[in-house]
Amino acid sequence: MNTLLSKLTRSGIIPVFSHPDVDVSLAIVRACYDGGLRAFEYTNRNTQALDNFRQVAQAVKRDMPDMLLGAGTIWDVPMAETFAEAGADFIVSPIMNPAVGAWCRKKGILWSPGCMTVTEVFWAKQQGAELIKIFPGEVVGPALVRSIKSVMPDVQLMVTGGVEPTTESLKSWFGAGVSCVGMGSQLFNKQAITEKNWATIQQTVAQVIALFKGL
Repeated sequence: MNTLLSKLTRSGIIPVFSHPDVDVSLAIVRACYDGGLRAFEYTNRNTQALDNFRQVAQAVKRDMPDMLLGAGTIWDVPMAETFAEAGADFIVSPIMNPAVGAWCRKKGILWSPGCMTVTEVFWAKQQGAELIKIFPGEVVGPALVRSIKSVMPDVQLMVTGGVEPTTESLKSWFGAGVSCVGMGSQLFNKQAITEKNWATIQQTVAQVIALFKGL
């Protein structure tokens, strides 16, 4: 799992996305890949999510072999097991469920639980979480990350929510000490998705990567 963790932190930017249309889902993942990203979190937020995830995982394995594909919005062990069987490389949760952590450790799958207090981060680390998700980022802000890193400097944090594709936003979060950021609606222009303008999505992704590398 250490290799996977290093790949995620090296990627820096992790798209967070889900869509009921599988063709849109596949196109978005491809646009992110072609734009230069090598990690993607597909969230379990609609009734088609699992079926779409299976098809996305097959496409990634076939055409994007160096892309890490994670399953997000995983609440419990049955969900984690189902998405892992469908091809998830890592599991992301909006909460800290120790049972999910125990199952992921047993299966050797990286687990990123959602936390928003110092206590939750501590317990997640005690439960074996290697990459802890600070969520919702727009509520707690970079100040919480700085506070956590001041007392747990070795903890690896990923923030989701409140991250914008700008130098100022990325600098504030990475400067506070996060190892990577999850970015959803800010990365995917709704009009571009409606018009199926995948080139615009790819261009935005490439621009964000350039901003990250320039920090």
